[in-house]
Order: sequence, then C-alpha cells, then structure tokens
Amino acid sequence: MPFSIALAGKGGTGKTTVAGMLMRYLVKTERTPVLAVDADSNANLNEVLGLEVDNTVGGAREEMKKGSVPSGMTKDVFMSMKLEQAIVESSGYDLVVMGQPEGSGCYCAANTLLTGFLEKLTGNYPYVVMDNEAGMEHISRLTTRNVDLLLLVSDTSRRGIQAATRINKLARDLNIGFADSGLIINRCKEAPSDGIKAILEENELKLLGTLPDDQMVYEYDFEGRPTIEMPEENPAITASEKIFERIIP
Repeated sequence: MPFSIALAGKGGTGKTTVAGMLMRYLVKTERTPVLAVDADSNANLNEVLGLEVDNTVGGAREEMKKGSVPSGMTKDVFMSMKLEQAIVESSGYDLVVMGQPEGSGCYCAANTLLTGFLEKLTGNYPYVVMDNEAGMEHISRLTTRNVDLLLLVSDTSRRGIQAATRINKLARDLNIGFADSGLIINRCKEAPSDGIKAILEENELKLLGTLPDDQMVYEYDFEGRPTIEMPEENPAITASEKIFERIIP
C-alpha cells in the first residue's frame, strides 16, 4: 500500500504550491515513483510541476457516459484505455488530473470503473500526493478516503486557520479514514501568534510548521515557472523540506 498524503485548505492559501514542494522533496529524496493526483476541478498542479495535460479522468468519464465506446470494445477496456492516456509521465513521478466534475445524469457505471482503475493505479506507487479542491467540498463528498496524512494548508489569516480546523473536524466526523492530520501555515512574516495557537489547541489541530513569505515564490507563480524547479537555497524550499523530513516516513 502506498503512503498517501491529501492536501486541503481554503482557496488562495498556496495549497497547490505546497503540493509542488512536497513532490519536489519526494523526488529529491528518491521516494519514487510518486503519483500526483490533481483532484481540484480548477486544476493547476500541472503548472506547478511544469507539465502539459491533454487528457483528464473527467474527460474519460464523460466520453463513456455519452456512449463514445467503439463498437466491439467493452466499457471497462475503453475506460482503462482512456485513463492510461490520462497519465502524464515525468522524471520520478506521474500526474493524473481528475478534471471536470460530474455533469447531469447517472455516472454510476463510469464511477465504478474509475474507482477500480485508480485503486489499481495507486498500488503501483510507494507515495501518492493528492491536491484537493479548496474548501470542504471534496471532504463532504467523501472523495478523500483512506489517506495516511491529511495535510492542511493555511495562510496567516483567521479565516484560513478556521477553514483548516473545520476541514479537519469534518474529516474526522465523517470517518473518512486518515491516520493523521496537521497544519502548515504558509506565507508567514513572523511566528504564529498566541491567538492562532489558541485556535489550533482548541480545535485539536497540530501545527506541523510554517513557511516564510517569499518573493521568489510569487515571481515563479506570476511568470508561470514551475515551482518544483525553485533553487535549493530558497528559504521556502528549505523550510518545507525540514517539515517534510519530520512527517514523511
């Protein structure tokens, strides 16, 4: 079974950037191959990783639902073929983009085949990193199940911290099945305040560490440069690696 990490948090907190830093760390420390899963309908993990994506899991599901299966081919063979095409390969890791959410009508058959395929796929990797939608939608739909670590990301704002605690509580209440959870606070200009620590303690959410507010991260993002290619000596990269060393087996 792979060690799986699911990232979640309020939109705009840098969750996908942190996912890219995590991928960078896993590849650097030779915990490969890694499977990256972009489960955000507004997919942009590929940009952080510097990859082009032509096919998505959602697209394959839509094709099957619309009856695009060629004559003489079974639905499971068709779905398997389309999903294999959705895997983007890179050095040390692969990427699968979930893509658009479900439309109207019944997707039961497609989703059953999809679930089986993803279970087989993840079994081929020692590590799986899943970048989820902003907020709690993915949690309430139970699409993030049986993960080893629920990694919550927030900025220093009160709303971001509270969103992280709510996601953590909801995940526990729904019994999704994650072994551990914790929070990374991103874009810190100073150490977390006593007020932030009090909120985390009250909600039983442990702080895993902080990442500094870093101009280079902004520049890479604005210029569309892959965050995974940031230099080793960058303060945000250095801080992220110290956190990952403690929490990733």
